[in-house]
Amino acid sequence: MRLDKFLKVSRIIKRRTIANEACDAGRVTVNGKVAKASVDVKVGDEIEIKFGTNTTRIRVLNIVDSTKKEDAANMYESF
Repeated sequence: MRLDKFLKVSRIIKRRTIANEACDAGRVTVNGKVAKASVDVKVGDEIEIKFGTNTTRIRVLNIVDSTKKEDAANMYESF
């Protein structure tokens, strides 16, 4: 699954266009490397997102094409 779509489906970022812009600005890394929105995300990947002064680090646990709001948090874990 594409990185921008994963960020939207997992509800880490609200809109896919915002996820795309964050990737283009170099604020998202996958496994320690700056990632573009088109990078394929796999189970076990570690994603780091910089929101201003905050940094969010997550590990991908599950990939699904669509999910309910309640189940979105099961797609990743924070560490």
